[in-house]
Amino acid sequence: MTALLKILIGSTFLLVTGTKSQTIQTPAFPAAVERQFNHIEADILLSAEAMPAEKFDFTPEKLHIKGSDFKAVRTFAGQIMHLATDNILIWSAITGDKVRPDITDVNGPGTIKTKAEVIKYLKDSFTIGRKAVSMLTGKNAMDLIAFRGRELPRLDLVFYALTHANEHYGQMALYLRMNGIVPPPTVNGK
Repeated sequence: MTALLKILIGSTFLLVTGTKSQTIQTPAFPAAVERQFNHIEADILLSAEAMPAEKFDFTPEKLHIKGSDFKAVRTFAGQIMHLATDNILIWSAITGDKVRPDITDVNGPGTIKTKAEVIKYLKDSFTIGRKAVSMLTGKNAMDLIAFRGRELPRLDLVFYALTHANEHYGQMALYLRMNGIVPPPTVNGK
């Protein structure tokens, strides 16, 4: 009986200590958001760079597609400017950073004209986004933040920024294809 008791105690000890050492570490909450942010940022930057500078003023209206109505849609550059401006507005609400004084509407500063300037503005907007994502925690995700006249949870703003960016990536991808350019994120089965 004593030998059986020793075996049971020893087996129990091994089972408990073995299970403890095999505990799986759950990734931090913001890591999932950061993965999405990185993916969306890369798709958008690659697509923005892919459009030649001389086509930054492209809109589908220029194709004169019979029966279509593309009057007043944003140009390719306008898509990027709007996306970057909303990025700045949304992400700054999360970080508490002041918004540039030359942003007076959702289309961004009128002084930004060239492809290089537009791309820099876009990259700067993602820098603010990266800061906002790094500030997100499981504890503050549901903290209310003032945004456009409402109080919204920080996580809602993060989802809104990512969803909005992805919607504009879709529009950018269509504009690229209308110009015979395969969106770089779709090359090689990405």
